[in-house]
Amino acid sequence: MDHEERTRIPGELAQAADGFERYLLAERGRSAHTIRAYRGDVDALLIHALTEGVTTLSGLDLSLLRRWLGDQSAAGLSRSTLARRAATVRSFTAWAMREELLELDPALRLKAPKRDHTLPAVLQQQQIQRLMEALEDHAGDGDSIALRDHAMVELLYATGIRVGELAGADIDGLNQERRTLTVLGKGNKERVVPYGVPAEQALQKWLSAGRPTLVKSDSGPALFLGKRGSRIDQRAVRTVVQHVFGDLGDTSATGPHTLRHSAATHLLDGGADLRAVQEILGHSSLATTQLYTHVSVERLRESYKQAHPRA
Repeated sequence: MDHEERTRIPGELAQAADGFERYLLAERGRSAHTIRAYRGDVDALLIHALTEGVTTLSGLDLSLLRRWLGDQSAAGLSRSTLARRAATVRSFTAWAMREELLELDPALRLKAPKRDHTLPAVLQQQQIQRLMEALEDHAGDGDSIALRDHAMVELLYATGIRVGELAGADIDGLNQERRTLTVLGKGNKERVVPYGVPAEQALQKWLSAGRPTLVKSDSGPALFLGKRGSRIDQRAVRTVVQHVFGDLGDTSATGPHTLRHSAATHLLDGGADLRAVQEILGHSSLATTQLYTHVSVERLRESYKQAHPRA
């Protein structure tokens, strides 16, 4: 939703959208990324309402909401996106009821298609080994950026943390004696994740020989820094991982989330307890973590088909 479209939303609707955004920030503690997504969904609904001649919140009804979702489905949006947008609208109208901006909640009976449960992309352990060896070789000459990139990728795979959690990590969150890192996850929930010896070694090289050459007076406690000494941003991390996957040559994976998926799947393949993996990944629901058991079963099935003479 661009600025020009947003300014077309009239007073009452715009004020409601602004109030909902403030509520998400002040009372729900949502991340900036989540708030932008929620606000975009609400604005999209209100723009649609205007096309039907609705200019007040009281004009929103269940039929309008269903038509809105139907139009988006016809436009090719995924079931997962539609489910998220329906959830956003339910949150928005429930908030409006509590604020007495609505007398009735039009979204109480709003249903959306079930989310797609596509299996996430996962690298094989041999691919991870090749990837890390290439990064370690590249960092062998002591280049600060190469040392940083090696440490970041090792840590992403070792811990399964999200790219935002990596970018937000501080040196203070490291416990090198216990090999753990404290990160701030979704909903501002703090958790401690373990990492192994390879990640420890890469981190030590980065902290001793890489970070000191980039650090500035205003770098603060950021664990990973950009080329100019400020805290690295998520886009830069994604670019690094994309280049690493491109050099690997035999995967279509492009983003850091593949390392998270791979870490979870390899943990379960190795016999890790599902609830332990849930805690490591920071999932609020065990059902989310259970998706990785399907990945493991699918990989087992493929291995069986390839190896068993009577598969």
